[in-house]
Amino acid sequence: MVIVLFRSKLTSEAREDYGTMALEMLERARSLKGFVDFKSFAAEDGEHLSVIRWESLETLRAWTDDVRHVVAQRLGREKWYEYFRVEVAEVVRSYGFDRTE
Repeated sequence: MVIVLFRSKLTSEAREDYGTMALEMLERARSLKGFVDFKSFAAEDGEHLSVIRWESLETLRAWTDDVRHVVAQRLGREKWYEYFRVEVAEVVRSYGFDRTE
């Protein structure tokens, strides 16, 4: 399992076009083999954190090379993000508890 942590803060130029692209990116990622899940959180200071899980580094690479994702990255750098930081980590161990199961 691979986890991507994507921390970002949007510029004032990130409007409806950003939201449209973000939805498209999520749908494209979900359609790829190896996508596990996605969660997003917002902090009081305006920073966002997205947590994306992939089955492996290989399946993550397919997403990295996706043509529309490359376009979204370019637009993000040009106008949508004040900043962003990406961290990729392999899960060494995972366990949990769920009362409903």
